[in-house]
Amino acid sequence: MADSGMRGIATVPAYVVMQPTTLCNLDCTYCYLPFRAVDKRMPVAVAEAVAEPVNRWARDTRFSVVWHGGEPLAAGRDALAALMAPFGPEVEHHVQTNATLIDDAWCEFFTAHDMRVSVSVDGPRERNGERVTRGGRPAYDRIARGVETLRRHGIGFSALCVVGEPHAGLATELYDYFLTLGCDVLGINIEEQEGVNERGNAFSAEAVTAFWAELVAAWRRDPRIHLREVELSLRYAAAVLDGTTGALLPRRLDPIPTIAHDGSVVLLSPELAGFSDPRYGDFASGNVLERGLDHILADATSTPWIGEFLAGVEACRNRCPYFEFCGGAHAANRYFEHGRFDGTETNHCRNSKIRLLEGVLHHARDHQRSAAG
Repeated sequence: MADSGMRGIATVPAYVVMQPTTLCNLDCTYCYLPFRAVDKRMPVAVAEAVAEPVNRWARDTRFSVVWHGGEPLAAGRDALAALMAPFGPEVEHHVQTNATLIDDAWCEFFTAHDMRVSVSVDGPRERNGERVTRGGRPAYDRIARGVETLRRHGIGFSALCVVGEPHAGLATELYDYFLTLGCDVLGINIEEQEGVNERGNAFSAEAVTAFWAELVAAWRRDPRIHLREVELSLRYAAAVLDGTTGALLPRRLDPIPTIAHDGSVVLLSPELAGFSDPRYGDFASGNVLERGLDHILADATSTPWIGEFLAGVEACRNRCPYFEFCGGAHAANRYFEHGRFDGTETNHCRNSKIRLLEGVLHHARDHQRSAAG
């Protein structure tokens, strides 16, 4: 049993998410972002305010700034360079991009700034039908061209894939594709109902479990890629065998501060940024142009919805046998599925935590039977 442990929000995060622009040049049908058609830019003053505590934290521990959007590259190289400039040399910079704007000049920028790149792509051409331009045209050729440019420049990259509906054969197809694509790390997100994406995600338990089991089997045949979800599950399985599962969950939750273009700070779930609710307001815990990020984090639990969320985490701890693996449902998934933060199990939990672990265990059981037979 895990220690009764996660007693609040950590005052020093592992990373911050920065939104250089709300604009995205694509219009993916499952996107959760509310202002992706509007170009609201982050002023340098916001980056300077964030950099002040971040540079102090980075001198003591590994620390990352993740540039997220919108499409961060839509801000342009000069604007992004100006926003990155206040951060010290100890800070790692990551960018999550749809890759459609990547060219030789951007690759030179990534190299000059030692920037780590993660590309959003949903598999081969026929699996990318929901990743489209603002005119509704398929974006795959532009994505593939951007990835090829990264490879030509020798820039390693991660990939993030959204799965719209798990089914037999899909996991093997996807894994084989990403082996060919050449990414170092792969993350798989089963589509979530959040933000402006109101499509349901209540998929069949059997189909989702089979998808994860099939993905593990594909990975074990050729484990050249770091497969995020599978490696997380295997670490948990090893901890179960060692009797050390209580050490897997942090005693305090990482606040994951997301800094919106205007300096407002949303904690715990980047997906809440830009939304508001009659009960919870705009979900922001403050603004870095008015108050230091370190002070905002120290006072995180004064944000009313966060107290409700922490109560939900404790409810998960008390009721859910999978809690030691997942640590409780994410804030945004609770809100967008339940309309509040103290609910417990979500479809996202079922698809990407419970069925994930069950799929890994099913694969292990079947593999053991095959070896014994």
